Amino acid sequence: MVQIAVVEGDGIGQEVIPVARAVIEAVRPDFSLYDVEVGYGRWKRTGSACDAETMESLRAADAILFGAVTTPPDPEYRSVLLQIRRDLDLYANIRPIRGDGFDLVIVRENTEGLYSGIEWREADRACTLRVITEKGSRRIARCACTLAKQRRHLTIGNKANVLKSDAFFLEICTREAEEAGVPCKAHYIDALCLDILMHPDRYDVIVTTNMFGDILSDAAAYLVGGLGLLPSANIGDKHAFFEPVHGSAPDIAGKNVANPIAAIKSAAMMLRHFGDTEHAAAVEEAVRLTVAKGTRTVDLGGATGTREFGEAVLGELGALIGP
Repeated sequence: MVQIAVVEGDGIGQEVIPVARAVIEAVRPDFSLYDVEVGYGRWKRTGSACDAETMESLRAADAILFGAVTTPPDPEYRSVLLQIRRDLDLYANIRPIRGDGFDLVIVRENTEGLYSGIEWREADRACTLRVITEKGSRRIARCACTLAKQRRHLTIGNKANVLKSDAFFLEICTREAEEAGVPCKAHYIDALCLDILMHPDRYDVIVTTNMFGDILSDAAAYLVGGLGLLPSANIGDKHAFFEPVHGSAPDIAGKNVANPIAAIKSAAMMLRHFGDTEHAAAVEEAVRLTVAKGTRTVDLGGATGTREFGEAVLGELGALIGP
């Protein structure tokens, strides 16, 4: 039996993940879903956001459905997401962005770069070490090339004109693309951020480093209506982790106004990960039909609550897949 660890996290994660969970349970009652508590709320209560026992619970799962966690500006608080990504070696962050006339995927290296976690403070400065390794660059390039071979072509987002570490990354990615026979071009990341918004149809698979990928994929959310609509996957050789791109949004938490589409689409990505393309497509179609019929959350110009939107999606899904 497939084991799914469900982490609601903090803020609106506790509202959107139950909706995504209900969707999974509707199409795959054979999956076993169990709760794992992680995040800032737990840290405030126990002093630990994610301890060794919790990591073992996550490691035991075939996949993780993750909400959102609050990361406070407290030097004693260790980022839960960075911890999980490193401990489970989830080196590939996959963010599909589809809209009218475009279909692209941003593949972000997920374990090093400026999120290496190697940081320190001195009397008059704070330092963060940007780590770009051959191993990390090679495996994210191969992941992106595998996707590009199934699609069209590859773009390497970089700042090699300024950063020697990016020149190193570009060199490795270019070589991997050549060996894989994947058509490839390079773009400086600042120009790429603008061009992807102006001409998204020009792009297919984009690979880049950790921080650049974080910024680029968040900016690209504009193309589809905001962060509340974007799903993502964090993939390693042994583990898989699925989460909406948005954060915990504490300012709207508990108000039943959060958009659960990104969480639902993350569940669909999970289904695809397990080879269940039929149900994944049905879930995505149910979301499309729900929005097309005018059922929309506040951020999309509607007045439907989080729970009510989820109920509408489940209704459409039931009609699509039958009893």
